[in-house]
Amino acid sequence: MRNSKAVGDETEARAVAELVACGYSVSVPFGDNDKYDLIVDDGTELHRIQCKTGWSNKAETLRFNTHSQTTKNGVYHEETYHGLIDAFLVYYPENEQLYWIDAVDATEQKMELRFESEIDHPSINWANEYEFDGDIP
Repeated sequence: MRNSKAVGDETEARAVAELVACGYSVSVPFGDNDKYDLIVDDGTELHRIQCKTGWSNKAETLRFNTHSQTTKNGVYHEETYHGLIDAFLVYYPENEQLYWIDAVDATEQKMELRFESEIDHPSINWANEYEFDGDIP
Protein backbone atom coordinates (compact mmCIF):
# COMPACT_ATOMS: atom_id res chain seq x y z
CA MET A 1 0.00 0.00 0.00
CA ARG A 2 1.40 3.38 -1.02
CA ASN A 3 1.17 6.36 1.27
CA SER A 4 -1.24 9.19 0.48
CA LYS A 5 1.57 11.65 -0.36
CA ALA A 6 2.91 9.30 -3.08
CA VAL A 7 -0.61 8.82 -4.48
CA GLY A 8 -1.16 12.59 -4.56
CA ASP A 9 2.21 13.18 -6.22
CA GLU A 10 1.34 10.70 -8.96
CA THR A 11 -2.01 12.40 -9.53
CA GLU A 12 -0.34 15.81 -9.80
CA ALA A 13 2.31 14.47 -12.19
CA ARG A 14 -0.36 12.95 -14.45
CA ALA A 15 -2.34 16.20 -14.38
CA VAL A 16 0.72 18.28 -15.30
CA ALA A 17 1.68 15.89 -18.11
CA GLU A 18 -1.83 15.96 -19.59
CA LEU A 19 -2.21 19.73 -19.32
CA VAL A 20 1.20 20.37 -20.92
CA ALA A 21 0.42 17.85 -23.69
CA CYS A 22 -2.78 19.83 -24.37
CA GLY A 23 -0.76 23.03 -24.83
CA TYR A 24 -1.29 24.76 -21.48
CA SER A 25 1.39 26.44 -19.42
CA VAL A 26 1.44 24.97 -15.90
CA SER A 27 3.04 26.43 -12.80
CA VAL A 28 3.55 24.66 -9.49
CA PRO A 29 3.42 26.86 -6.37
CA PHE A 30 6.49 26.73 -4.15
CA GLY A 31 5.91 24.87 -0.86
CA ASP A 32 2.79 23.19 0.46
CA ASN A 33 1.01 26.20 1.92
CA ASP A 34 -1.41 27.01 -0.89
CA LYS A 35 -4.85 25.42 -1.25
CA TYR A 36 -4.20 24.84 -4.95
CA ASP A 37 -1.68 22.41 -6.43
CA LEU A 38 -1.30 23.93 -9.89
CA ILE A 39 -1.83 27.16 -11.76
CA VAL A 40 -2.92 26.59 -15.35
CA ASP A 41 -2.55 29.36 -17.92
CA ASP A 42 -4.90 28.93 -20.88
CA GLY A 43 -3.59 32.05 -22.64
CA THR A 44 -6.25 34.38 -21.29
CA GLU A 45 -6.94 33.24 -17.72
CA LEU A 46 -5.10 31.63 -14.83
CA HIS A 47 -6.88 28.71 -13.11
CA ARG A 48 -6.08 27.61 -9.55
CA ILE A 49 -6.36 23.82 -9.58
CA GLN A 50 -6.63 21.38 -6.69
CA CYS A 51 -5.66 17.86 -7.80
CA LYS A 52 -7.48 14.93 -6.23
CA THR A 53 -7.36 11.17 -6.65
CA GLY A 54 -10.73 9.48 -7.08
CA TRP A 55 -11.61 6.07 -5.71
CA SER A 56 -14.40 3.59 -6.28
CA ASN A 57 -17.00 4.15 -3.60
CA LYS A 58 -19.61 1.74 -4.94
CA ALA A 59 -20.37 0.09 -8.26
CA GLU A 60 -20.26 2.50 -11.20
CA THR A 61 -19.29 5.49 -9.05
CA LEU A 62 -16.10 7.40 -8.35
CA ARG A 63 -15.70 9.61 -5.31
CA PHE A 64 -13.21 12.29 -4.28
CA ASN A 65 -12.75 14.62 -1.34
CA THR A 66 -13.71 18.25 -1.86
CA HIS A 67 -12.07 19.35 1.37
CA SER A 68 -8.58 19.17 2.86
CA GLN A 69 -7.73 17.05 5.87
CA THR A 70 -4.84 17.89 8.17
CA THR A 71 -3.69 17.23 11.70
CA LYS A 72 -2.18 20.15 13.60
CA ASN A 73 -0.84 19.63 17.11
CA GLY A 74 -2.68 16.32 17.30
CA VAL A 75 -6.03 17.85 16.34
CA TYR A 76 -7.84 16.81 13.14
CA HIS A 77 -8.99 19.64 10.84
CA GLU A 78 -11.11 19.76 7.69
CA GLU A 79 -11.34 22.81 5.44
CA THR A 80 -13.25 23.46 2.25
CA TYR A 81 -11.72 25.10 -0.82
CA HIS A 82 -14.51 27.67 -1.31
CA GLY A 83 -13.12 30.83 -2.87
CA LEU A 84 -9.58 29.42 -2.83
CA ILE A 85 -9.54 27.36 -6.04
CA ASP A 86 -11.20 27.52 -9.44
CA ALA A 87 -11.48 23.81 -10.19
CA PHE A 88 -10.68 20.27 -9.15
CA LEU A 89 -8.75 18.05 -11.55
CA VAL A 90 -9.49 14.49 -10.45
CA TYR A 91 -7.50 11.47 -11.58
CA TYR A 92 -9.30 8.12 -11.44
CA PRO A 93 -6.73 5.28 -11.54
CA GLU A 94 -9.35 2.65 -12.47
CA ASN A 95 -9.74 4.10 -15.98
CA GLU A 96 -6.72 6.46 -16.05
CA GLN A 97 -9.06 9.37 -16.84
CA LEU A 98 -8.92 12.98 -15.61
CA TYR A 99 -12.09 14.89 -14.68
CA TRP A 100 -12.40 18.69 -14.51
CA ILE A 101 -14.94 19.90 -11.96
CA ASP A 102 -15.44 23.64 -11.52
CA ALA A 103 -15.27 24.55 -7.84
CA VAL A 104 -18.76 26.07 -7.93
CA ASP A 105 -20.17 22.68 -9.03
CA ALA A 106 -18.50 20.72 -6.23
CA THR A 107 -20.20 19.62 -3.04
CA GLU A 108 -18.73 20.48 0.38
CA GLN A 109 -17.22 17.24 1.70
CA LYS A 110 -17.10 14.56 -0.98
CA MET A 111 -18.42 14.38 -4.50
CA GLU A 112 -19.53 11.38 -6.51
CA LEU A 113 -19.48 11.00 -10.27
CA ARG A 114 -21.54 8.17 -11.78
CA PHE A 115 -20.61 6.09 -14.79
CA GLU A 116 -23.96 4.29 -15.01
CA SER A 117 -27.26 4.20 -13.16
CA GLU A 118 -30.62 2.54 -13.58
CA ILE A 119 -32.27 5.93 -13.06
CA ASP A 120 -31.69 9.33 -14.63
CA HIS A 121 -32.14 12.00 -11.99
CA PRO A 122 -31.16 15.69 -12.17
CA SER A 123 -29.08 15.35 -8.99
CA ILE A 124 -26.76 12.73 -10.55
CA ASN A 125 -23.34 14.01 -11.55
CA TRP A 126 -22.48 12.01 -14.69
CA ALA A 127 -18.76 11.26 -15.01
CA ASN A 128 -18.76 11.65 -18.79
CA GLU A 129 -19.90 15.28 -18.43
CA TYR A 130 -16.74 16.09 -16.45
CA GLU A 131 -14.16 14.13 -18.50
CA PHE A 132 -11.19 16.33 -19.29
CA ASP A 133 -10.86 16.25 -23.06
CA GLY A 134 -8.09 18.84 -23.35
CA ASP A 135 -10.35 21.89 -23.28
CA ILE A 136 -10.80 23.88 -20.10
CA PRO A 137 -14.54 24.49 -19.68
